[in-house]
Amino acid sequence: MRYLMMVIVDGDVTDGPAGPEIEAWVAEMDGRGVRLFGNRVVAPAEATTVRVRDGEVLLTDGPYDETTEQMGGFVIIECADLDQAIEVAAQHPMAHRGRIELRPFWEDAAARPGSAALTRLTGDRDLAEECAQDAFAQALRRRAVEADKLREAAMLSPIEGVADPEDEAPAVPDDRLRLMFTCCHPALSLEAQVALTLRSQAGLSTAEIARVFLVSEPTMSQRLVRADNKIQRSRIPFRVPPAHLLPGRLESVLTVLYLLFNEGYSGGGRVDLGREAIRLARVLAALMPDEPEALGLLALMLLHDARRAARQDAAGDLVPLEEQDRGAWDRAAIAEGAEILERALRRQRAGKYQIQAAIAACHACAPSVAETDWPQIAQLYARLARIAPGPVVELNRAVAVAMADGPAAGLSLVDALRDAGALAGYHLLPATRADLLRRLGRVAEAAEAYREALELSGSDAERRYLTRRLASLTP
Repeated sequence: MRYLMMVIVDGDVTDGPAGPEIEAWVAEMDGRGVRLFGNRVVAPAEATTVRVRDGEVLLTDGPYDETTEQMGGFVIIECADLDQAIEVAAQHPMAHRGRIELRPFWEDAAARPGSAALTRLTGDRDLAEECAQDAFAQALRRRAVEADKLREAAMLSPIEGVADPEDEAPAVPDDRLRLMFTCCHPALSLEAQVALTLRSQAGLSTAEIARVFLVSEPTMSQRLVRADNKIQRSRIPFRVPPAHLLPGRLESVLTVLYLLFNEGYSGGGRVDLGREAIRLARVLAALMPDEPEALGLLALMLLHDARRAARQDAAGDLVPLEEQDRGAWDRAAIAEGAEILERALRRQRAGKYQIQAAIAACHACAPSVAETDWPQIAQLYARLARIAPGPVVELNRAVAVAMADGPAAGLSLVDALRDAGALAGYHLLPATRADLLRRLGRVAEAAEAYREALELSGSDAERRYLTRRLASLTP
């Protein structure tokens, strides 16, 4: 697979010969057979921009757009896959002083080695491509035979000191967690990593993934297709990362587990997903005990899951926090979650999962809703909004403010979110607004908001809860 390495520098492109570091890199890559061609380019001020308008060729001295970032050179490399291309680019000296942009070439048949020569020889591009494919297939068969012979020789005469990769201890001890790390390749955006992993490893449908990201199903479907296309075009390998690369993929894996747990906890009947998320979070926390966010996520899950038995009644209907039987909460799970959270916070690198776990601990340790430290929860949500801003966090902060300072204070924050339109289509926005309007005695507006929430909700349990709330407004 061929990739274009564009060397981007911040500032002016300097003249003169390449430095010894770049010359050493070129020599090494030439020796490895990776570098096909490359060169430096002059400064953009010496460029000539060519445009054609109404049949007239227009020339402009210098770059078309002024920018502080400039391309200082390029290299064409041949690598097995994107991982190898990243490794090659990371060794280029300019990766430490500027940045390297990698782009794969289109898999155009005419650009494949030998294709042009065969086309000239046969005079037929289709025939040339067929010949090239036949030759490639024969080469693969020869390689397979040679590989079998090598394996047989290795079995008969094992080489001392060479370990079989399959016998080595894996970097990730759990098969499912290993696959999650594999799917979360850093060449994809965080959203794409998470969405593809939820689809391939958790079995969530496109509609369920869309609901998680608060977008429409067609929008999520298009994003998944684009991610699949990038995997194919860039030849992103499906390979378990070695131990030293795991921290770079941790954020994505934590996000997958967090969303997986939420899907199982939301009342949609996917209890198995929540339990599996907790199991995998335990494995991850044991694998990476010095990562406070891994501990924070496990603590968060345990503190929330401790209330599972009290969140629904015998009929499967949702029970709001103020009506839950706190005697049915799992005190052992709460104690374990609080202890794990304390361990995480001692590392003094508080992240979004630790802050959410601290909020959950405030709820779990309070004797009642009235005795809950709502001002503290509001402050924690404000801190969470600074490090992980988002409309859902602001909605939760509005609820805490309403409990601490009164429903009118919370309603003003909710109305601001509604006017911004960031949570359009999210049923908990009108549901929260309806509850605050009910508490303020604005019954007609509350009923309208409950009806809006009912139209948007996709969970049967939530719909029954909202229906009961709406009915309670009627004398």
